[in-house]
Amino acid sequence: MIMGYPISEIVWLVLLILAGGAVTGVLAGLFGIGGGGIIVPVLYEVFGVLHVSDDVRMQLCIGTSLAIIVPTSVSSYLNHKKKGAPVPGVIRAWLVPATAGVVVGAVAAAFAPGAVFKIAFVFFTTFISAKMLFAGDRWNLSDKLPGRALLSFYGFVLGLVSSLIGVSGGSVSNLMLTMYGQPMQRAVATSAGIGVPITIVGALGYVIAGWPHMAQLPPFSLGFISVIGFVLMAPVSSYATTYGVRLAHWLPKRQLEIAFGIFLMLVSLRFIFSLI
Repeated sequence: MIMGYPISEIVWLVLLILAGGAVTGVLAGLFGIGGGGIIVPVLYEVFGVLHVSDDVRMQLCIGTSLAIIVPTSVSSYLNHKKKGAPVPGVIRAWLVPATAGVVVGAVAAAFAPGAVFKIAFVFFTTFISAKMLFAGDRWNLSDKLPGRALLSFYGFVLGLVSSLIGVSGGSVSNLMLTMYGQPMQRAVATSAGIGVPITIVGALGYVIAGWPHMAQLPPFSLGFISVIGFVLMAPVSSYATTYGVRLAHWLPKRQLEIAFGIFLMLVSLRFIFSLI
């Protein structure tokens, strides 16, 4: 027994987290996302086995996901930047409003029930996957980026959504940029860049939001962040990012969109079942 848990159970959890870390890294590089779409469901099952209260379970998954995504986002962005792919000026324009959105989402984590975060997760992943799978260019609003004011508003929404569902914002920013005529590869690279400040601020916010709930959290938790989950999954996911980046620059645009849409649809279905 370790910390009251059977050794065999802990070994299984460690293996599950490591496997999830490998998949997370590939997805981060492939789609420009930090991998929260896979981290959150994996950790949800892990913390379920550990009997974490449903009142804080989803928040713990999201906070831990944001912390894990930090090094993955940095690695993904640096790899994409070497190829000169990010859309010029967008990361700078989104930095302040996206950070403000993340802070609002972190404050909500301290008070809102877990079901709110599940519903947000399902809503946004379903919408984005439908666009990628079925709409193609038909949902595009323009062939060039909007003005500064609207771009800043998109940045705020990006940060808020990222903080509510535990992702670096890649899925949301990919949607925004492709709807304004940006190629998927450039949208992916830009998403990786804005994911760096989003995940750092989000992780810090979830640490603070979780302080009043420490009695309900498992051992080695730092607010709504599981230190064990972070230590085990982050290095593996960061290392695996390189392979996803190679795939992203090899696959044709439409194939990349279809793969992204299917992935998000599967994630949505998983959380719909958890709400039933």
